[in-house]
Amino acid sequence: MLTLNETDTDAIAAAHNERAHRNESYAALVWRRFRRSLTGMIGFILVILLVLMAIFAEFLSPLGPRETYQSFSPPQTISFSDQDGSYSIFPRVYGMAETDELDPVTFQPIVGPDYANPHYLGFFVRGSEYRLFGLIPMERRFFATTDGTPVHFLGTDKFGRDVLSRAIHGSRISLAIALSVVFIITVVGTSVGLVSGYYGGTADAWIQRFVEVVLAFPQLPLYLALTSLIPVTAPTHIFLGFVVVVMSALGWAQMSREVRGKTLALARIEYVRAAMAVGATDTRIIFQHILPNVMSHVIVAVTLHIPTVVLLESFLGFLGFAVKPPLISWGLMLQDTATYSVIGSYPWILAPVGFVLVTVFAFNALGDGLRDAVDPY
Repeated sequence: MLTLNETDTDAIAAAHNERAHRNESYAALVWRRFRRSLTGMIGFILVILLVLMAIFAEFLSPLGPRETYQSFSPPQTISFSDQDGSYSIFPRVYGMAETDELDPVTFQPIVGPDYANPHYLGFFVRGSEYRLFGLIPMERRFFATTDGTPVHFLGTDKFGRDVLSRAIHGSRISLAIALSVVFIITVVGTSVGLVSGYYGGTADAWIQRFVEVVLAFPQLPLYLALTSLIPVTAPTHIFLGFVVVVMSALGWAQMSREVRGKTLALARIEYVRAAMAVGATDTRIIFQHILPNVMSHVIVAVTLHIPTVVLLESFLGFLGFAVKPPLISWGLMLQDTATYSVIGSYPWILAPVGFVLVTVFAFNALGDGLRDAVDPY
């Protein structure tokens, strides 16, 4: 009977893996490379969590975003211990109450945790009524107090609104603006870049001069000037749509430049010239031969453009030129941090900055991982 030694087994396994890799599709190859990137996978998971947070904002927020309580209430920390120091597996929060001790300067009662009345926390507990997706009436909250007592994990703002709940709801507007702007930028920039790079000649020259004019505009002053044209009394959806259009109109040019460079190189490859020789139409060549080979770069560019739009929306929202109440966005929430005294006294209102940083890191990490997977060389 013939037996295989360890060397022969390794050789057979290597040959089997080589045949499997040779037969896998391009998407499977990219996914296999992408899984090796730790930062890329972290970014991918964070992006999924951000999207889920935006979709199920009502369910994930512990309170309603417009419910008011005590203004500038500090964050409540989750505790697993009682007043006597004994530990428990059940998480809880303690409200704030006046103690018997007096402040030595103001002689006012010192406010501290009310250990006598713990509020236990739980998953899928009953809370205030809301409508999931604006349609389905529900009372269950993902994580809140079991007795229905309001809990502020990130404190409250100057109007007494829960910062965490508003930040979760703000993700919906901020990500919607970013995705809408990037979608328009991608469609317009890719189309212009394909046409310019494929036809070349006089058409390419005129298109590139127009692209250079768009790129030459100082974007920030132009953003402020264009958004200020909308009156303050305009409906919220009109103002929001105008902001999306302005951001898209000034952001497509760079994408078109990148796609044009790729198209110029692909238009001279043998299979494209062969398609021209057999009489294929320009539309068929662009959409079936060039566009699929450009899409890998476009997908990576999209993941890297989204953080830029999120930062721009946050900056414009901070200045009051992006989103108007009653809508909620991270930039609009940062308007409360306009004065140094407020930040020094109530630092928890800077919490939306953390959401912006996580979003920017997630999409940048995802884009870097995709870039390495698409073009490992």
